[in-house]
Amino acid sequence: MNDMAPAPEAPVEWGEIEEPRVPQRLYALKDRDTFIVADSHGDIAGAADGLFHHDTRILSRWEVTLGDRSPTLLSGAVSQDNVYFTSHGLNRAIPAPAGPAGPPGVVHIERKRFLWHERLYERIRLTNYSPNPMSLPLVLRFAADFRDMFEVRGARRRARGRLFPPEIGERCVRFRYEGLDRVARASVVSLSDTPDSLTAGEAHFDISLETDECRDIYVEVGAGEADPPSRNRFRAAAARARFAMRERRRQGARISTNGRLFNAWIDKSRADLALLATPMKTGPYPYAGIPWFSTCFGRDGIVTAWQILWFEPRLAKGVLSYLAEWQATETSAFRDSEPGKIMHETRRGEMSALGEVPFGRYYGGVDTTPLFVALAGAYAERTGDYAQLDRWWPALERAAGWITMMADKHPLGLISYARAMDGGLTNQGWKDSGDSIFHADGRFPQGPVALVEVQGYAYAAYRTMAALTARRGDSDAAERWGGRAAALRKVVEDRFWMPEHGFYGIALDGHNELCRVVSSNPGHLLFTGLPRADRAEKVARQLFSSDLFSGWGLRTLAIEQQRFNPMSYHNGSVWPHDTALAALGLSYYGERAGVVKLTGAMFEAATQLDMRLPELFCGFPRAAGEPPVAYPVACLPQAWAAGSVFMLLQACLGLSISGEGAEVEIRDPHLPVGIDRLAVTDLQVADGGIDLTFERQDGRIAVHSNSRGPRLRVRYS
Repeated sequence: MNDMAPAPEAPVEWGEIEEPRVPQRLYALKDRDTFIVADSHGDIAGAADGLFHHDTRILSRWEVTLGDRSPTLLSGAVSQDNVYFTSHGLNRAIPAPAGPAGPPGVVHIERKRFLWHERLYERIRLTNYSPNPMSLPLVLRFAADFRDMFEVRGARRRARGRLFPPEIGERCVRFRYEGLDRVARASVVSLSDTPDSLTAGEAHFDISLETDECRDIYVEVGAGEADPPSRNRFRAAAARARFAMRERRRQGARISTNGRLFNAWIDKSRADLALLATPMKTGPYPYAGIPWFSTCFGRDGIVTAWQILWFEPRLAKGVLSYLAEWQATETSAFRDSEPGKIMHETRRGEMSALGEVPFGRYYGGVDTTPLFVALAGAYAERTGDYAQLDRWWPALERAAGWITMMADKHPLGLISYARAMDGGLTNQGWKDSGDSIFHADGRFPQGPVALVEVQGYAYAAYRTMAALTARRGDSDAAERWGGRAAALRKVVEDRFWMPEHGFYGIALDGHNELCRVVSSNPGHLLFTGLPRADRAEKVARQLFSSDLFSGWGLRTLAIEQQRFNPMSYHNGSVWPHDTALAALGLSYYGERAGVVKLTGAMFEAATQLDMRLPELFCGFPRAAGEPPVAYPVACLPQAWAAGSVFMLLQACLGLSISGEGAEVEIRDPHLPVGIDRLAVTDLQVADGGIDLTFERQDGRIAVHSNSRGPRLRVRYS
C-alpha cells in the first residue's frame, strides 16, 4: 500500500458547528476561490461568517457602526444576478461628545459590496436627510483569524501556526499568519480615506454632513496589496464583475414561461449556477455550495452537470475533464483512493495540507466513479462529441476497471464501501452522515455496505460501457459489459426488493443482510432505469405516500422508520436534488402526473424561500399558510439544489436529445401547474439550433418547433 499522505501528527477532535446568528439571515457572494458570508447588515460578526480564500478565513470580523451602535436595519439583499449585496440602514440616536444626541432616523447608511478577482470591494455611503448638519462617529471594526474551514466547521486543533502582530499603515491594516504547513497567508484591509484614528482592529472617522450631503468611503479586502480604494476602482471592478456574470448566465439555451414567479425561480437558479461555476483550466466546474462546500466535489459536480445537460452540455464537459485529470493512480488508505477511482472532494486549506484531515484530495465516495462513467455516456449521447470521449477513454477504462474490481470482490457482485481509515467518511454514498444507513431496528450495519442507488449507478455505467465499446467495434467487450449489467440487475431485484413494502431496501450490509428501510434512495434507482416496470409503479406509489412526500418534496426517510427526524441532515429532511432525480426517473416510466406534482411542490417551496432552493430543508408535513421549515446550516446557494428546476422541467417535458442523430425527442409532454406556455430558445443540437414552444391548448400540450439546421428534426412519441 502506497499512502499518499502521512497519518496526522495532530489528531483532530470535533465539536459542534457554531449555529448561524438568528434571526439574521446570511448572504453569500463568491468569485473563484474566494467567498464571503455575512448577515443582513453586511456584518461579519461570528459563527460561520467570514471572507474565505482557499478554505481559510481571511476576514473574521467586519462591522460598521455609528459609535458603538449598529444602524437599524431596513433591508439586506443580494441582487438577482448574484453580483451585489446591498444593505440599507438608518441611524439610531447619534452619540455626541457633548450635548444631546442627534435625532434618530435621519441618516441613511447604504453598504454595497461585490467580489472581483478574489477581492472584496465595499462602498459605505452616508446620506443626511436631516434639515440640520450632522456629525457622525463612523466606526469600522475588523479582524482576521486565519481559521481553516474545518475549524470553522467544528474541528479542534491541538496546535496552530503563528499569527503575527497586525501592521498598521496610514490607510490600511495588514494581517499575517504562517501556518504549520509553512505557507504564509495574509489579509489586507485598505481604506479610501485616512481615518481620524486607526488601530489594529478599528478605524474611526468623524464625519460631518450638511443637509442632503452624501459621503462615500471605499474599502477593499484581499489576500494581497493593491492600489488604494477609490470610486473609480470600485466602479470599474463592478462593471467587469457584472459583465462576467452576464456572460456566464447566457451559456446554454434560454428558458422562459408565462409565469412571472416561475421565471424568477428559473432566473435565480441560473444565477446561482453561474455564481458557483468556477473557471478551471479544464473548463467550468460548479463548486458544491456556500459556505461549507465551496470547492470541487465529484458527486455534486456530476449531478449538477447532468441536471442541465439537456440545454447546456459544456458544464458536463468541464466536470468530466477535471475529474479525469485528477483520477486516482495510487492506493492510499488515508485518502481512500485506489487506481481508477474518481475524486470525491478537494481542499486547499492548512489542515488538508498537513494531513490533519484527508480531504486535500479525497476519494471516499463509492458512487462518484460509476456516475462519472454514466455521465460521460450521457454527454456523448447529448452532443455527439465522440472526439472528446476518445480523449476521456483511458480514464473511462480505468474507472470501469475500478468498478469491476469492486464487484468481483463482493460475493454477489455488488459495489460496496468501507472506509479504509478513521478520519474518512463512515458512509460514502450521497447520504454521507454517520447515522444515515441503518437496519429497520436502528442498528448500524457492519460493512462493507452496498447501497441500493449505487447499484443503479453501476448498472448505468455497465450499460454505458456496453454501448461505447460496441460503437468502437469491440463486440466482445460490449457483450461482457451488457452481461454485467443484466447480472447486476437480477441481484438487485432478487436481494433488495421488500414485498411487504412494495419497495427496495436501502442497502445490504457486510453479511448481505438487507437493511429493510424505506427511504428516498430507490428514486435514484428509477433514474438509472434498473427496476422492472411493475416494481417501478409500486415504488412510485410509495414515493407519493404521506410517509415520504411531505407536500414540499420527497423526504430522505419515511416517517415510520427508526431514526426518522425531520430536522436531521439525511434522516427525514427534503433535498431538492433528491426529489429532482426521482422525478426524472418517474418520467422514464411514464409517470408524468407525479412529475408535475413534484415540480409544483418544489416551485411552491421556492416561492416561500426567496425564489431559490437551499441544499435542504426540514421534512415536516406541509401546513396551510406555513412555509417550509428551514434547516439551520444548509448551504445557500447550492449547486445541485439550483440545478433541480432544470431536471424537473426536463422530466415534465419528456425531452431527450441525440446529438449524433440530430434529433430532439418529446414524449408525452406536460407543463407545471399554472404554466400555460413554456419556451426553450436557441437549444443547440448537432450543427444547428432549435426553438421549442410548449402551450396548453384544449386540455393537451401542443408543441411548436423552429429548427435551424439541415439535419435537425423533432420526433414525438
